[in-house]
Amino acid sequence: MSSDDVHGAGNAGNAGDAEGARGAADAGQDVQGADEVAEVTGAEGTSDGDGDGVTDAKGVRDADGVTDRDGVTDADGARLADEARDLGGARDPEEETDAEGARAADEVWDVIVVGAGPAGASAAHAAAAAGRRVLLLEKAELPRYKTCGGGIIGPSRDALPPGFVLPLQDRIHAVTFSMNGKMTRTRRSRSMLFGLVNRSEFDAGLVAEAEKAGATVRTGTAVSRVEQHGPAVPDRRTVAVVLSDGETVLGRAVIGADGSASRIGAHVGVEMDQVDLGLEVEIPVPPTVAEDWKGRVLIDWGPLPGSYGWVFPKGDTLTVGVISAKGDGAATKRYLEDFVARLGLAGFEPSLSSGHLTRCRTPQSPLSRGRVLVAGDAAGLLEPWTREGISFALRSGRLAGEWAVKISEAPDAVDARRQALNYAFAVKAGLGVEMGVGKRMLTLFESRPRVLHAVLIGFGPAWRAFARITRGSTTLADLVRTYPIAGKALHALDRREARERERGRA
Repeated sequence: MSSDDVHGAGNAGNAGDAEGARGAADAGQDVQGADEVAEVTGAEGTSDGDGDGVTDAKGVRDADGVTDRDGVTDADGARLADEARDLGGARDPEEETDAEGARAADEVWDVIVVGAGPAGASAAHAAAAAGRRVLLLEKAELPRYKTCGGGIIGPSRDALPPGFVLPLQDRIHAVTFSMNGKMTRTRRSRSMLFGLVNRSEFDAGLVAEAEKAGATVRTGTAVSRVEQHGPAVPDRRTVAVVLSDGETVLGRAVIGADGSASRIGAHVGVEMDQVDLGLEVEIPVPPTVAEDWKGRVLIDWGPLPGSYGWVFPKGDTLTVGVISAKGDGAATKRYLEDFVARLGLAGFEPSLSSGHLTRCRTPQSPLSRGRVLVAGDAAGLLEPWTREGISFALRSGRLAGEWAVKISEAPDAVDARRQALNYAFAVKAGLGVEMGVGKRMLTLFESRPRVLHAVLIGFGPAWRAFARITRGSTTLADLVRTYPIAGKALHALDRREARERERGRA
């Protein structure tokens, strides 16, 4: 085992109606997203209701996530009114007495985490490692398949639980870049750039680590909604998580990590900006083909604005996928078909064909409401250019777990709000900055893909910067700060975009 494999040490009358309306709207969005994915994958398009915006090979929606922000929107009076009630506004004394009597003997968890992907498992591990009573809820039975390339870059390795053994399927030392099948060049590195995993094994391993730290895990458990006031909530320090079978579990703090079409995200008020459609096939190949791809991945800058494709080798199977902006599923499907054919892989029968939607938050989208936080895809946290989400899920999940511990200890609404805002500030200061630079890179890539490709394959410092980012020794944001020429190029792009927006208004 190499050292890379082991990570080192509303108000009362209207609140229910408003929340129901939000839930209905979110459910409608989920079904619409499922239908688009189903249309291009040939699946049935059935929403599984766990709110992740992911459709698997059978057309069943999974759970994975998207949206973040720097706290609570003080400019939104209605949201503030809802949050004030969530944190402990005026209550009917008779209602509170009845609720307390009915729930007096009920178990109250310190932290409840909804969703057992990388964000949820990371959050549960962090909170349990702090000695708190943690309940981790997951709709599916584990292990379960997830549509994902499974690339584990440096920031992901750095955010893993201490001692976690990565179930690597391959170690990547070379990257082949192409421009819609042309201008192909392979760049190599003496040291490993990143590793590849199957999400089923990786996620199950993270959940096992959370269990080892003391978290209680319940699989096959779907969440219907969360409530921060009403008859199900015994007191102002408690949140009720209502399960699809009608059972209610109680916690001092709740973390939503239930995917890009998150039900918890809908409760918080997460708003999405960028939505992309990813399509992927798992292709078993003979040993001779597998050997040709061993240790090497392919990244192909695609024919659609902002699109790209990838080939990730995992033993005797190649994970082949493409991603582009949501809106033209037929064109994205054609890109995938042409990509597979161009690679000479059309003759091999895929073992799985799947699709999913990735959603990226608006800059001001909330990360909390009352005693509820969101993380990972549920918070719209991912890198906008590459749509890499695992490292964002692991890092935001760990932060959410740490700050949820403090929220669970908060004696009143003021302190709970303070801790929730601290979580938002921590996310914005780190992941938010990276997302901002990634969004600018996406804009550059959409308008000048050939220039970006030429720089990567022909300019040594650009390749070395790419390698450093994948290894985790730097970030896009750090590079912009370190290299003035990169900062100047992005600032020039910002000015150009601003001028174009002005012309559009005129």
